[in-house]
Amino acid sequence: MNTTHTMRLRAAAAALAATVAAAGLIACGDSGESTASASSTTESATSTTTSAASSTELPQGSEPVDLDPDEFTIDIDNPYFPMAPGNTWTYRETDTQGTEEKVVVVVTDRTKMIANGVEARVVRDTVTENGEPVEVTDDWYAQDSVGNIWYLGEKTAEYENGKVSSTAGSFEAGVDGAQAGIAIPANPEPGMSYRQEYLKGEAEDEGAVITVGEEQVEVPFGYFNEDVLMTRDLVPTEPKVQELKFYAPGVGPLLSVHTDGAGGRGELVDFTAGR
Repeated sequence: MNTTHTMRLRAAAAALAATVAAAGLIACGDSGESTASASSTTESATSTTTSAASSTELPQGSEPVDLDPDEFTIDIDNPYFPMAPGNTWTYRETDTQGTEEKVVVVVTDRTKMIANGVEARVVRDTVTENGEPVEVTDDWYAQDSVGNIWYLGEKTAEYENGKVSSTAGSFEAGVDGAQAGIAIPANPEPGMSYRQEYLKGEAEDEGAVITVGEEQVEVPFGYFNEDVLMTRDLVPTEPKVQELKFYAPGVGPLLSVHTDGAGGRGELVDFTAGR
């Protein structure tokens, strides 16, 4: 998911080992690098077991969903990703090559009528390196009457030398077979699995809830040890890709760690509440 997608979060492989293996909190060191851990993380993050009962009402794979627009709202108040207009998250992304990028995610006042009939909130995700744009994405979200946050598509643009070089990855639920998915479940429980997005060959991300209330996370923005949500993202079209994400109620996404390839890390530097 471009969040993403909400965040293109990459980070150091060494930090990953600490994240998925340590028991108890690993404190922030002299370098200021943030860490997260829990005693059960390694076992649960690698488990493929899914509770069918907890996932029956969440979309899976490519299965179509028929969403009733009357059951959706742009007033998104799920505590694990609150989207009041003006809410702004600033992240630092680093990789093992020494690249550092800044990611700013802003909930806008704008809305978009999605092709499937649902009105969505527009959230802008801007990635820059040395002040120059790398990627700018408008993500579209809406919340159903139960409290699930649905991801309804994105319009994304990658930049090279200040010019748009690619819009690959853009999709809209209801167009060319694209289907909406779940960004955050209403009441996350370990074992829940769900599709995050679906456009065959382009956007097939899947998510699962790994733990709730077992993790401790410290990022530049602060330390969190209550009701932290940990999820795992997978991409069926790229079997080696795996990303662990951590969320705090009332704040939203805190930390993301890639376990694939060279690893990657994105951490919350600042959060400003809107209205």
